[in-house]
Formats: sequence, structure tokens, C-alpha cells
Amino acid sequence: MILEFLKNKKQLLFLLLLTVNFLALGQNKSEKPNVVLINADDIGFGDLSVYGGKKINTPNIDKLASQGMRFTDYHSASAVCSPSRYALITGRYPARSDFWSPVFLRTPLQIDTARTTIADVMKKAGYTTGIVGKWHLGFQDQEPINWNKALKPGPLELGFDYYFGVPVLNSHPPFVYVENHKVVGLQAEKDPFVYGEKAATRYFDEKFGLEAIGGATAAHKLYKDRMVGTTLKDTAVSFIKKHKDEPFFLYFATTNIHHPFTSAPQFIGTSEAGPYGDSINELDWMVSEIMKILEEEGLAENTLLIFTSDNGGMLNRGGQTAREAGHAQNGDLLGFKFDAWEGGHRVPLIARWPGHIKEGVVNNALTSNVDLLATMAQLTGQDLNENEGPDSIGFLDVLTGAAKESKRKEILLSPVSKNHLSLRSGDWMYIPAQGGGGFSEEHPGNHTFGGPAAFPFTGEKNSDIADGKIKTDAPPAQLYNLKEDRNEHTNVYREHPDVIKKLDAELKKIMSEDK
Repeated sequence: MILEFLKNKKQLLFLLLLTVNFLALGQNKSEKPNVVLINADDIGFGDLSVYGGKKINTPNIDKLASQGMRFTDYHSASAVCSPSRYALITGRYPARSDFWSPVFLRTPLQIDTARTTIADVMKKAGYTTGIVGKWHLGFQDQEPINWNKALKPGPLELGFDYYFGVPVLNSHPPFVYVENHKVVGLQAEKDPFVYGEKAATRYFDEKFGLEAIGGATAAHKLYKDRMVGTTLKDTAVSFIKKHKDEPFFLYFATTNIHHPFTSAPQFIGTSEAGPYGDSINELDWMVSEIMKILEEEGLAENTLLIFTSDNGGMLNRGGQTAREAGHAQNGDLLGFKFDAWEGGHRVPLIARWPGHIKEGVVNNALTSNVDLLATMAQLTGQDLNENEGPDSIGFLDVLTGAAKESKRKEILLSPVSKNHLSLRSGDWMYIPAQGGGGFSEEHPGNHTFGGPAAFPFTGEKNSDIADGKIKTDAPPAQLYNLKEDRNEHTNVYREHPDVIKKLDAELKKIMSEDK
């Protein structure tokens, strides 16, 4: 019967055309893999069991790591949430824009719409681009933002085709969702936002600014704190399903595990680290749902799936409870979110791309979230000009195993304090001031508890600090050899004056560049 089939010229021609079309489709998919970039909120180096977390179990994220590459020397360019997101989206150090602190509800858009973004790069390559989740980079070009008007410019003016998510923080107002340019459910004419009125929201510990803006009751009713994770996950899944037949780029910025820890009811009490750990368990489930939909839609093999965090774990009230339960957010690293110390900015990075990234690889290459823009350009075969992602250095060759080391040799690292703007160069970490440059409230139980005063509580150790205070004879700045002392126990500032001189000059040189 096969011979008879082949003798039929029309059927043979059809078979050949079908084969050519199938191969062409396969080639196109291979040239344009989908990209899902999950940027979790405040996940520290020790928050995942695959990174050594003892009181937390993250089987799905661990599975993702087993199927791809896990990095151990990856850093957010800022230890602060908003500037870190600026670095990821623009490929530019936030310190160049004097951008140090989190954005709140009055702050306009912090990215120049003329600047090339990671979404622009993907859109230029023919991708449909979307962002689901926490934006936290402002809207409009005026201060204060008028929440009753169209929220533009915003993500859609920066290369994204679609946006849905939490506009600022899940800990600060307004507690609403935004879709594209509009607050979901807003009835501005009869029920507008009003600055200075109490926010219409359920109270949770570690929520702030509740007196800053009120009104918009209908919009607020659609925002249910314990369903935020589920809502964002469902929207991300819907985006993937809607665009499964075309190349897509999805930036999924979760609110987990930022305070307040409002995980869905099924996750309450599921961890050994209190609400902080429960929120991690919910995040692990959210990641599993993304992995699941990629499998169900036949997209997993042709999707680069990346998981990372915007900065290190935070020692807020929930974080203190987790610490008391024996959970170390940043593992054995010194410091927390907002700090120049490693715990503020060394974060997880996991990448899976079947057939291109080997399974179960642990990589020690120096990389940063500021490098993701250039890496996407490499992935899509684009050359960037000098004004596009000016501080971004692609590491696609590291991901695919073509290179063992990245081309990056140094990183400019921003804590919340300008005086602590730091430089990582090779194995050296230079911090041009005393302390971590982050939170420094002295009393446990306070939201901004941190710095040297927290050392007796956390059990951290550093040669400059004793009894919760910086020693009177401590050096004026800090130098650590991270190859020998990743935990930053010993400040070797006085032993290496030549290194200090070189690194200080290099830091000043970088900041003098106009990029």
C-alpha cells in the first residue's frame, strides 16, 4: 500500500509540502523561543530549598532548577525594589538616574519613554509582550499621579502590549488592579479616588499609608488581599494560553513574598516559618502553575523560563518571625534587602530551556539583572547600539554552555543609601562607608529593624561590629574578598590600600560616565 501511495504523484507532492511546512514551523519555533521571566518580590538567597533553605520546602522551584541552570553569583543591580526593576527593564544602572528608593502612589513614571526597554527588544523581534503583576515604577508624567485619569505613560509606552497588575505595592495604596491604562472597576465620575482619605481595604499587619488616598470603593472591592497571588497567576496563565500560537515574552512580576503576607487560605499554616513561609509556599505553587500550562499547551520545549528575585530577603516583622523559627532569608549572607552587603542583592537565578540549557547545572558566573536586556537581544539575534541597555552585558553563551565565565567582571550595586553605592570587581567587594546602608532601626518588632543593631537578633558576625554597634576603631569603609569570605565576616580594608585606591577610582569613573 505504501508503494501504491508513493506512485500517486499528487499524494507524493502533498506529502513533501507537508514535510517542508512542518520543518519550517519547527525552524521558526526554534528561532523564536517564548520567554517567561518570573521576577519574584523579596526572595532571598536562602528562601528556596534548592538554595539551602532549611525551614522552607519549594519542590516546584527545585524541580525547575533540576531541569536547567542555577546561578550562585547573580545580583540585582539594586537592593531596593523599584530601582532593581528599573535595571532589569532598561539595562541601565539606576544610580545613573539618581534612583535609590521605592516608588509610592504619587510618583510619576521613572523610565524615559525614549529609552529602549527589554520589552522593546522583544517587540522588535516580533514578540507579543506582556507584563502581569507588580509594576512599581510610576505612571504619567506629573506628580502627584491623577488616579482618576488614564495611567499613561506607563508600561504600554515602554514596549509592552498588555499590562495587568498591582500598580505600586501590596503594602501601600492604592489597593486596586490596573489593566493597561485604567484602574479596573473605577467609576471616576461618581466614585473617584480622593487624596487624603482613608484607603478602602482590609487591614493586614505591615500595610502602610492607609490615610494617603481613599474613594474608588468599587475598584477597591475587586482587590481581595488573599487572592492577589491567585489573580496574578490566573492572568499570567491566560496570557500564555491566548498567545500560544505566536512568540511571546511575559514578564511575570509577583507580589509574593512582599509584606503583608496574605497568601490564599489553602496556604495558611503550611510552612515552618509563619506567614512569611506560607507566602513562599504560595509562590512555589504559582511557579508550578506556569510550568503546568507550558506543558499542557506544548510550549515547554520551546520556552526559556527564568526565575529570579528583585532583591534580597527583608527583615520586616514577618521576616523576624521567620528568623525566630530558624529560617534564614538570605542563607549565610550578611545583611538584608536595602543593604550593600551580599544579603541585599545576591539573589536566586534559575533558567530552563530544554535542548539548549543543560539540566542540573550549577553556575558560578558573575551576572546581574541589568544583563537580562542584552541577553534577550542575543537570544533574538539583535545588535544593540551604545545607548540601548548601556550597562547590560549578555550572558546567553553562559546559559547555553558555550562559555563557562561571563563577560561581566564588575557590577555597580545600589543600596538605599547613596553613600554606600558599592562596586563588585572580580572577587573584591568595595563598600565606601561603614555598615550596610540599609534599614537601621534598633528595636526588634519594628518594620525597619536592621543594620548592626540586628546582629544580636540574627546572629550575624562582622569584624567591624560588636554588641550591635559599629566599633569605634572600625575602618571608614569596607573591603571583602568574596572568594575567601563570601559571608563578609572580615573587613580587610586596612590590609589592601592599593586595592581600595583602584576600586574607589573605578567606582567614580563609572558614575562619571554619561549613559
